[in-house]
Amino acid sequence: MAEKTDITTQKHMNFKEIAAYSLGLFGFQAIVGLLNSYQAEFDGSILGADIAVVGILILIAKIVSAVFDPVVGNLIDRSKSKRGKFKSMILYSIAPLLIMTAVIFIDVPFKNNRMATYIWIFVTYLIWSLAMTLGDVPSQGIASVLTPNPTERTNVVSISNTFKQVGFSACVVIVPIVCLIVPNGSQVFGFEGETDTPMIGNEYFWTAVLTAVLGCALFALIPMLNKERVPYVSGEKTTAKDMLNALKNNKPLMLVIVSYFLGFGRQMAMGIQVQAANVLLGSQNLVAVLGIVTAIGSMISMAICPVLIKKLGEKNVYLIMSVYGFAVSVLSFIIGCLWFRNPENTVLTVLFYLFLFLIGLQFGAVTLMPMIMTADCVDYYEYETGKRMEGAAYSVLTLTIKVCLALGTALGLVFVQLSGYSDTVAQITAGTVSGFDVHTKDVIFFAYTVMPGILALLSTIPMFKYDIVGEKKAKIASELAARREAK
Repeated sequence: MAEKTDITTQKHMNFKEIAAYSLGLFGFQAIVGLLNSYQAEFDGSILGADIAVVGILILIAKIVSAVFDPVVGNLIDRSKSKRGKFKSMILYSIAPLLIMTAVIFIDVPFKNNRMATYIWIFVTYLIWSLAMTLGDVPSQGIASVLTPNPTERTNVVSISNTFKQVGFSACVVIVPIVCLIVPNGSQVFGFEGETDTPMIGNEYFWTAVLTAVLGCALFALIPMLNKERVPYVSGEKTTAKDMLNALKNNKPLMLVIVSYFLGFGRQMAMGIQVQAANVLLGSQNLVAVLGIVTAIGSMISMAICPVLIKKLGEKNVYLIMSVYGFAVSVLSFIIGCLWFRNPENTVLTVLFYLFLFLIGLQFGAVTLMPMIMTADCVDYYEYETGKRMEGAAYSVLTLTIKVCLALGTALGLVFVQLSGYSDTVAQITAGTVSGFDVHTKDVIFFAYTVMPGILALLSTIPMFKYDIVGEKKAKIASELAARREAK
């Protein structure tokens, strides 16, 4: 009985370690968020690419690079590094991630050649995706070995994922700062007597440089200050077949993965946020308004998640948040449609922003729960087989997250293209029209709200069979603690 109390109450991580892990994820996600929000707009407005084609190229690059995730997971599980199997891999990722983030936002001289431009976009994004995987898999997987205490792990994951979510939206603050620093960049925000004008290229590049440098510096804090406390067998050889069998035999993990795939579009709004700001609010430079309003709700969601989990358990919190996400997304769309037709109505204006905030409250389900559940699934597999396969489990999770994010972005950009967005932007630039029509607003806002809500509801189906909860979860943690103590 004493052992069970110890494992669920003893704290292993100090403030410095929690801060390092949280800031590290913040920095890493700031880089990911920059590409997710601004790459398509850069490729379209600066390189002259078709936005829908860019979405498809990004999706294909993600699928091609997906084979690298299990490779990285295998390398992690086989690592003999004295630094730790996760920390060493993070260090390897920093230089290529920094370089490729800047390269993607170079205004290439051959952009008039459409085929060469598309090849450039695909190849550079593919290389960036490989570099990103080197850091993504171990930075997510290390959560399972930072502490053997599942309660402490839940709290640490909650705190760090709050920082992670803020980091993902950090570009909406970094871009204005860079535009004020870069010569003539302030014209983008209507300063110096100028009206809104598109970003001209330099702002994108220097934003990427600043984000990459700061992001990688913070990301390096994880291997520098964190410790891998849960024991594992270093240098254990794992074949691809072993990994597939491990995943096949880990039913709870497969339920988590299937659920995530069904809900692939829950974050598609982030992929079209710049275009949504341009259409809904009248300027892409107001993307910070959309991002901050939703991010506040998301931060509150992840802050209260540990309390909800303690009372209801991960499974029930996931189900409740997903159903809530569907309901509030549909209501938000209805409010938005009314507001587009009556933009001077103060009540509808307030309700529009209020519901964007309420939408953010669901995001604990998509950003936090899979991390916690995957760590529990790793414990479950060790409990059943005696082997820990964090690398395999988290490589599959990160692969799933990246592919789903790419799918969501691609679907969102298809909606953008179907809405007539690109044609209207060209007409606004030519001075033949003054703004976007109601049809374009409806289509893009539907992609921004209703589609993510529908997919959030679909994601609940597999979760009804997930059972690493309550007494079963506590029993697994207690038994594993006893085994480690015996060794």
